[in-house]
Amino acid sequence: MTSAAAAPISTIGREFSTEGAMGAQLNIKSEDAYRLASELAALTGESLTAAVTAALRERLERERRERDIETRLARLREITADIRRHMEPGASSDHSWLYDENGLPR
Repeated sequence: MTSAAAAPISTIGREFSTEGAMGAQLNIKSEDAYRLASELAALTGESLTAAVTAALRERLERERRERDIETRLARLREITADIRRHMEPGASSDHSWLYDENGLPR
């Protein structure tokens, strides 16, 4: 009896295709990774596979979001608007009164 070779897992553009990879395995030889996955699974009541899959999915989404420049710019605009709302009227970034003519603190 001969076994057919598993179809390769490939990337197409930014998408990841697992077509034909049913039963694909991920073998990470790290005691730390196993310990972290086990702790997460115990906390959530999930299997190791479910815990690792959820963690990878969450991290992938976070990385995609952080790399999206428009999202980052929008977040920066939200932060600056929030700062402006909490500033006292007449507040300024001019701190020259703190320093003498040589640029040293008064």
